Amino acid sequence: MWDFNNEKPVYMQIMEEIKAKVISGEYTAGQRIPSVRELAEDARVNPNTMQKALMETEREGLIFSMRTSGKYITNDVDMIKNLKTETAKKELDIFFKRMTKLGLQKEEIIEIINNNYN
Repeated sequence: MWDFNNEKPVYMQIMEEIKAKVISGEYTAGQRIPSVRELAEDARVNPNTMQKALMETEREGLIFSMRTSGKYITNDVDMIKNLKTETAKKELDIFFKRMTKLGLQKEEIIEIINNNYN
């Protein structure tokens, strides 16, 4: 679901959403993604904004273009795995910073997780 806020440019949020779809498996390695126009309509953004996001995502190597047949998710499964790991690390860092602001120590946080999410 496309849900944008004013914290950062929309094209960057689109890039994050595409990455999330790859990480979650909604888009798989080698899969053709919808056209710029289809994605723009779905996200309710200007096609130029969507094109910018896709160009930047392509520059990063997560997607690639085939001249006449569209854009595809990279076949580099290691890249996808690394993206997933790096994203998880960033999310954990945010989570641990929030929990330490609550006064919890690392061991307490892990204990809470183990007791409630096993």
